[in-house]
Amino acid sequence: MSTICAISTAPGVGGIAVIRVSGPDTFKICDRIFRPKKAGKSLSTQKAYTLTYGSIVGNNDETIDEVIAAVFRAPHSFTGEDTVEITCHGSTYIQQQILQSLISSGCRIAQPGEYTQRAFMNGKMDLSQAEAVADLIASTSAGQHRLALSQMRGGFSRELAELRNQLLHFTSLMELELDFSDHEELEFADRSELRTLADHIEQVISKLAQSFSVGNAIKNGIPVAIIGETNAGKSTLLNALLNEDKAIVSDIHGTTRDVIEDTININGQLFRFIDTAGIRETSDAIEALGIERSFKALDQAQIVILMYDLTRDLKDFEAFYQEIAPRLTNKSVILVMNKCDVLPASSPTFSFPTEGWHQIAISAKGKLHIAELQQLLTEVSSIPTLHQSDIIVTNARHFEALTHALEAIHRVQEGLNSSLSGDFISQDLRECIFHLSDIVGEVTTDQVLGNIFRHFCVGK
Repeated sequence: MSTICAISTAPGVGGIAVIRVSGPDTFKICDRIFRPKKAGKSLSTQKAYTLTYGSIVGNNDETIDEVIAAVFRAPHSFTGEDTVEITCHGSTYIQQQILQSLISSGCRIAQPGEYTQRAFMNGKMDLSQAEAVADLIASTSAGQHRLALSQMRGGFSRELAELRNQLLHFTSLMELELDFSDHEELEFADRSELRTLADHIEQVISKLAQSFSVGNAIKNGIPVAIIGETNAGKSTLLNALLNEDKAIVSDIHGTTRDVIEDTININGQLFRFIDTAGIRETSDAIEALGIERSFKALDQAQIVILMYDLTRDLKDFEAFYQEIAPRLTNKSVILVMNKCDVLPASSPTFSFPTEGWHQIAISAKGKLHIAELQQLLTEVSSIPTLHQSDIIVTNARHFEALTHALEAIHRVQEGLNSSLSGDFISQDLRECIFHLSDIVGEVTTDQVLGNIFRHFCVGK
């Protein structure tokens, strides 16, 4: 096992930086370039969790920087290996010089996610906890932070481990029956108890799988589609919500030819806004493709901002509504009446039913009532209040494994109801165990591991 090093802080954003060294030769390598201010304070002789003040030297014993070195001894470190964290000044030049000295003394640069991967390989965390590290680093909202921290603490893993151990108990009993297959009357696994357990596990896995819709919305942003006729002000609204010129705005109909996405944090919740092409009849092939994508965005959205230009003919808008009405089922709809700064004295009366909808008048161009619209979005987002003990699935890989585990436990239930022989039921039990184990990394292939950790940042 090689000894690795990397900068663990973003370069150029602070007065100090941290360089992490981890591996079997950590102390030997660091002592080659570290000069303690007090004699006899070499890092290899220091106790764990201590700080030592000194200098890092390069070629010809030339001082690079005065630093503080923190000592962590295996297995009580993030990676489970001997580790030194060097805190130096934030100069990019200083950081690169220290890395060069470490490499010259026997280190190599760490690969993306290699520190967390070593923590996983050394049993410091399971795979779901390791994946939560990346989510924690990438969190940009209170909800994302809370979910990532909960998963990193192992709540999800403990839930799965309990289910897995119960399944293993019954699987071993059923396979014991196969060893006495010449005595058909023997049943070591009580079928009624197994049926009760299967029903319980089916409920738990189903609940976890269903939580993915909430977890995905928190992690990637609640999808909000901005839908309307051409030139209704959709792109202007997107720019107003994001407070930047993200989308091109023009008086020419059909300016937006494709969906435009961006996210914004509103009151601690991440929203993913999708500005769509105006929906109308067109002979333009490119615009038609954009309109087709608008319908797909509408289908995927959880919240729909339905925009009506108050200066336009109401009958045209009502005809437009009839075209998209079937796609609004089971969605939260906010009817946004744009250009209220030139609004007639009274609001329009729509011929179609708007019960359960939320309505608001705004001026996207003048940015009137945008804050009220943002507050309304927060109210209709329907994200439940989460606590640290809540277990919510946010990872697509976990959701896929849970889906397969659910299919397997359904076959177990069907087998018990049909009085199938123990060998068939045992096979389905083992398949369920396999998929639950895959989430925490007990049966995960090297290819899957590589795919997970290569998306981490270097230094973590």
